[in-house]
Amino acid sequence: MPLPMYYFLAVTAIYILLSWSIYLPYRVMHLHFMSVANMTISGYLGAYAALSWGWPFMLVLVVGIVVGAFVGWITSFAIGDAPTFAVVIVGFTYIYISKTVVENTDALGGTLGLFNIPSIHSDPSTSKLLLLIIVYLFVILMGFLIHRFENSRLGRAASAIFVDHQLAKSFGINVKRTGMFLQTWSSAMGGASGVLYAYLMRNLFPDFFTFHLIGIAMTMLFVGGYATMWGGLLAAPLLWGGPLLFPPEIASWRIVIYGTILVVMLVLKPEGLITRPLVYRIESYFRRRRDRRIPS
Repeated sequence: MPLPMYYFLAVTAIYILLSWSIYLPYRVMHLHFMSVANMTISGYLGAYAALSWGWPFMLVLVVGIVVGAFVGWITSFAIGDAPTFAVVIVGFTYIYISKTVVENTDALGGTLGLFNIPSIHSDPSTSKLLLLIIVYLFVILMGFLIHRFENSRLGRAASAIFVDHQLAKSFGINVKRTGMFLQTWSSAMGGASGVLYAYLMRNLFPDFFTFHLIGIAMTMLFVGGYATMWGGLLAAPLLWGGPLLFPPEIASWRIVIYGTILVVMLVLKPEGLITRPLVYRIESYFRRRRDRRIPS
């Protein structure tokens, strides 16, 4: 596989997971950015464990998910039902703290980063192919679980919370417990994304896990559509791959391009490209076609 195609597919998968990790808590009106901090924590922990302790990839991945979930769960006790602004501030604080700790820890490479993270196979080409298969299997698994969530009682409860917290409470919905669950799930996905990114790139730099990552993920979420999981799935390859086709002079302005696209979309089409009514229409179309094929 050509190297540019490998990196496009690899980073696209990471951005899909990252946009979903922000989408899930936003189902209850929480802009939860701790997934970026958990990418840093689990990514660096996994890379250090692989380099210094010789941990195998699957153990590193499981530990990264557990650590991310634990950090999100502990924090959710304080912000599980907090206002959106408070959740944002906590996420920003975690990102700043985690990045500062990494930059000031020599064992983690400091400001230079960590290099030569072990491959999962002795053959580099096979290692890249296996990693791509694993990361996209993980994307499929998360997509399946999110889809099941959307069609569950918990998903309908999240929709009620999104509309009105007090109304949801009057229906007997435990707002804090729902928020804690989604924040923990989001943080687990962030931890997994950090480990997968570390092995896909085989290098980690603290400057990657900064606020620009939030800007990119937010653009993918709101351009694709914040009301459905399909928005991030559509926007991630388009917004990540699009600037790669531009000349280097223009591609270097991609953050400005992302910001401009986000502002334009919020003004002209705030619900994003893929909305819930659109998803319902598509599902109804395929349901009718399926029913026609079934003999009476």
